[in-house]
Formats: sequence, C-alpha cells, structure tokens
Amino acid sequence: MQIQRIGPGERSERCREFMIPMRDGVRLATDVYLPDDDGTAPGPTVLTRLPYDKSGDYTFMADVAAYFTARGYRVVVQDVRGKFRSEGETLLFVNEAEDGYDTIDWITKQAWSDGVVGMWGDSYYGFTQWAAVSMAHPALRAIVPRVTGTRLGELAEEIPGTHTREVEMGVHRLYALTMFHDRDILHWDMDWNTLPYHDTVEKFFAAVGSRSASYDLWYRNPVRLRRFRHGSPFAAPAVPVLMTIGWWDNCAPWQWQDHARIQQSPHWSLNEYLLIEAIDHENNSHFERPWLRAAGEPATDEHLGMMARYLDPAVEFFDIFLRGLGSPHDLPRVRWQLANADPALRSADTWPPPEVTAVTFYPANAAAAVSGTRSGDLADSPPARSEIATWKHDPSDPVVSPMPDAFAFLAYYPDERSSAARPDVLTFTATARTEALDLVGAASLRVRIESDGPEADVFARLLDVAPDGAVHLIARGQLTVLAAGYGSDVAIDLGQLGYRLPAGHALRLAIASSDAPEFVPAWGFGGNRWAQSTAVVSTQTLPLGGLNGIALTVHVQLPTPSTVDPGTPGSSADTEQS
Repeated sequence: MQIQRIGPGERSERCREFMIPMRDGVRLATDVYLPDDDGTAPGPTVLTRLPYDKSGDYTFMADVAAYFTARGYRVVVQDVRGKFRSEGETLLFVNEAEDGYDTIDWITKQAWSDGVVGMWGDSYYGFTQWAAVSMAHPALRAIVPRVTGTRLGELAEEIPGTHTREVEMGVHRLYALTMFHDRDILHWDMDWNTLPYHDTVEKFFAAVGSRSASYDLWYRNPVRLRRFRHGSPFAAPAVPVLMTIGWWDNCAPWQWQDHARIQQSPHWSLNEYLLIEAIDHENNSHFERPWLRAAGEPATDEHLGMMARYLDPAVEFFDIFLRGLGSPHDLPRVRWQLANADPALRSADTWPPPEVTAVTFYPANAAAAVSGTRSGDLADSPPARSEIATWKHDPSDPVVSPMPDAFAFLAYYPDERSSAARPDVLTFTATARTEALDLVGAASLRVRIESDGPEADVFARLLDVAPDGAVHLIARGQLTVLAAGYGSDVAIDLGQLGYRLPAGHALRLAIASSDAPEFVPAWGFGGNRWAQSTAVVSTQTLPLGGLNGIALTVHVQLPTPSTVDPGTPGSSADTEQS
C-alpha cells in the first residue's frame, strides 16, 4: 500500500504566525497578514479557518491574503484543531464552533483590528464559517461560504416520511482517512474492488501505524456527534451571507438545502445573497473549458484570470458589510450564470427567476431503453400504454463513475455516451431541439421502483446529447429506496439548473442502480456497505406510462434572440475538440 504523507508547507514571509490558545488551552497555529501601507492601524479582518494547511500550495492562502490585504483588509488564516501546525485532537466538524468563536474573540483584541470580522472560504473552510455563526460572536458581521453546506460530509441519512435514504458517497468515510486521519494529509488509493471495504481500511491503519478517530466513530454503527453543540446556525442571529454555488459542484445539494432553510427564516432570508456559477467544487469554470487544456498544463492566474473571478465577489461583499462602502440595496439578491450561453452574470430578486415555466417529459419505449443499442423516448406527453422496464443490478460489476475525481468534474467533463451501451443503464432521449432551450430552476424525477432486494439505488442523470453523439452531464440526483417504499411515488431531486441546451441538441435521461466508486454500491443486503463481504444481484423494475409512470419535470426560460450564442461550450464543434 503506497501512502503519500504531505506535511505543512513552508511558512510565508508575508505573515507572522501566532499560537492562539482556545478555551481548553489547546493552541491553534494562526497566520496574520497586514496591509503594507497602513502598518498596524485598525481595520476589518477576513478570517479563514481550514484543515488543508494554511501554508500549503493547494489552497494558496498567501496569494489569497495578498489579494485581500491589497484592498485594505487584515487577513487571518488558521489551521483548524489537530491539523498541520495546530495542537489538539484531529476530529471532523465537532470543535469548529467553539474554536471559531475563540479565534474571532482573539482578533478583536489585537491592535490592528477594528472589531469587525468577516469569514471567507470553500468547502470545509466554508463549513467553519457556519460553525462560527452558530456561536453568534457579535464581531462576525458577514460570511462568504463557497461550495459547502452545514451538512457537508454527513453520512447518508434516511429521509423522514419517505422510505428513502441518501446514497453514501465513497468520499464520506475516505475523507476521514485522508484529510482527517492525523495532522498531515495522507494520499493513498482505496481498493474499491475487494470486499469488505473495511478490511482495506484496517490494512491502511496497519501500514500507517495509527487509527482515525473520525472513521472509528462512523464504523460500524455511526456515532453522530453534534457539530453545532450550541444550536443550529439558522437559530442564531442572521449575518449577511454570500453563498457561492456551482452548477457542477458535487457538494451543491447541501448548499441548496441551506438555501431552503434560509428561505424559511424571515431574518435569514433578508440577509442572503446568491452567486451561482458554472463551476465545479475545485473552481474549474465551464466557460474556461479546462477539459481542453493539454495534460499537465497549469491553470495559472494569467491563463484563466482565476483570482479575480474567485475573490472579487467577496471583496465587493465585504466592502459593503464590513466597511460600509456602498449600499446593500445596490447588490443583487441573486446573480447567476447560464452555462453554454455567455459568462456574464444575470441578476434576479429571487431564485429561480419568476419567469420560469415547468415542463414535464415522460420516458417511454422500455424495450429500447434497456437494449444497450438504442435509446427509449423522452416525450412531452405520457405514453399511451403502460409498460415495465426491467434490468439487473450487479454490484460486482457496477456502472463506473465517469471521471476519477468528482470534485474536479469540469477538469474532465467526460463524454458519457458509452454508458448507454450497458444493459443496466436505461436511456430515454427527446427529439433534438430546433431552437435553444434554457433550463433554469429546479429539476426532479418521479419514479416508482420495485426490487427483489432490501433496497434499491436510483441514479438519474440529465444529459445533453450533441449532434455528433457526444453526451455531457447537465444535472443529476440519486436516492436509495427502502423496501417499504417499493411501488410508491418517490421524488428524486436533480438539483437546480442554469444550462442552455443549444439548437440541434437533445435532452437525455439516464437511469441506473450504481455510480461507483463515487457512490458506495448496494450489495444486496442492506446495512453498512463498508462491512459487506459478498454481492448479490438484484432485479429492478420501473413502470412507464399510465398513472404510475415516471416523469421528469424541469423549468425553462425561453431565451431572447439577442442572448443566443451558437458558438458555446457543449456545441458539436466543442465536443469534437474534446
């Protein structure tokens, strides 16, 4: 077993490091960056708390700090408890609320602080912002969480009242074995072909010479420690929040859940601003077409202009809410990109925009859908007759996830046409469009699945089929249906869309029972999937047509002629290049 250990990087000469004591005496390593032109004069501070090494290349925090300090902000960057240069136990999620509060309190006592703090960051360092919010420190005046969520990284849970459960991502437990095993980052290749998965984990523990407290809490029967011990962030006083969500971010469902929670709270909804971009979790942009870069070609700032795209929205937000420069009324509530159109940000007062209309498509022609040689139909009216689509789910031969890194989806942007050839992937394709169609707003799939196993996974992918046959992902959703839910209507959330389907392209719906190793396969027994030692083939059935037939609902916004851009990413010309 090959294990690559990555320790702390070289400290930046631009900052001064402090070991800040928390309430229990544990000290956290913290870098302070000050503007060059005003010495230690007091001013507002941008705080980032992250587990990925404040000095490391991966998060390039010295460059981020330079961007903020050049615009008058003091910047504080901290290794969270138990990571890299910080003391304490390495444990996911549970210490971030108190540690965030204590760090903010320390900042307010420094001569260079004017007592005003904002927080910024992606993924786990977006989560640490919500953790700090839950403690309601009065100095915390604004947050900018990107590609994250308050439920980030939670194990799959049953959805109350539905006889369904979320499908477990492979990264859920693996994250505790790589990023949160100990102080360093440990890169190693999980063996997804040998059962049980837990035995491979035990081999890893033996090889590295230590165990992961976070993993052991989750195996075999998960202990769910409260990550917000002092109450939900949404029960705390609201602060202005700019949420950046990516159309292709694999963590976006958690952020859309936060958005739904916020919309149910009058005081939070008045303080929410959305920035929805055509990006994945690693900030690759669909408009910059990173999948066309030569292998090994770096995504430099000069090449992509990434830093401005990455940080300017936060600077604008902090200027208003930390420094009082400008009015909140000048900032649109919602700004969003329409992928496959142009990169300009559109604006709206709400999401989705009020002018969208629901459109429903109906899968039909089951024999073609499961043939592996042609596609079923995706029609705009229900099929005249009822039929049943049947396929086998063999967890030892799962549908393979189309790219090696789900977090960097747009670095690969895989052509998914080959999956249609599998007999365990149902495909339904609509007639090619004669004019562009803008998919804007929620998408969902209603199904009634049955299986001879104790549970059945349903993976649904909404796809763009180009004239040359190339197939690319627009959106997706997945659920585990428990036996008690067989034969009942189940709604699969495909997320929110902002995508132009060009003229000449067609919509496709693909349905399968696996997507591995991004998601842990259902082995045919139920229970903890990391403990299963054998695989059982199950038979899945879906009714088409009639009252029980499946239905795909999307929302559309008709484009004006002036906004149609025929030379867009995803057109047949671009897919030929890829």
